[in-house]
Amino acid sequence: MIDPAVKLQELKERLAYYQDKLGFKMKRYRGVIHESAASEMKHQEVMVLRAMVDGLEKEIKVLENFTGS
Repeated sequence: MIDPAVKLQELKERLAYYQDKLGFKMKRYRGVIHESAASEMKHQEVMVLRAMVDGLEKEIKVLENFTGS
């Protein structure tokens, strides 16, 4: 079993990575232009990154509450 402190550090590193990636994608994101496959693909990518960030934030919060950090 992985030490909770190590797991928490790994999750925070992954969160920082995906937050940076999402921030970069959001700079050029202008929403969905319907009938544009490229626009819809960019939208999907942004939504996936947002879901990754949200999931990691929730997991970190649970682990912090569990360990008392």
